[in-house]
Amino acid sequence: MKPINIVLDTNVLVSALKSKNGASFKLLSLIDNGNFILNISVPLFLEYEAVALRESLNLPLDKSDIEDILNYIAQVSSKREIFYLWRPYLKDPKDDLVLEVAVESRSNVIVTYNKKDFVGIDKFGIKALTSKEFLNRRGLLP
Repeated sequence: MKPINIVLDTNVLVSALKSKNGASFKLLSLIDNGNFILNISVPLFLEYEAVALRESLNLPLDKSDIEDILNYIAQVSSKREIFYLWRPYLKDPKDDLVLEVAVESRSNVIVTYNKKDFVGIDKFGIKALTSKEFLNRRGLLP
């Protein structure tokens, strides 16, 4: 199966950091397996970092573990430069960060737990899926 471009919403990253049992952790553990290409931008990565570090007190990881995971994400992801802004398109400007990367990278999917926040992205040929839905569609769950 050909790899497709995806973008992770910050809530998926935080969910993956909270538990090793869920679909978000499984997705994060597969980011370099060649099944999909994770896309980020500097503003989106800074959002990942800010939220993950802010949530660090509620996570079973220490700050250095979180930073190592973030560094790994930065290393294996496709870095995208945003030369245009789609804002405001969605209700939340932080969701627009995700949409901008998805549009620029021609991503097929935004993986999120807040699908309702991405209503209307089908106009760009993008679907909002949960981690479990995405992994099921790609045949990555048993």
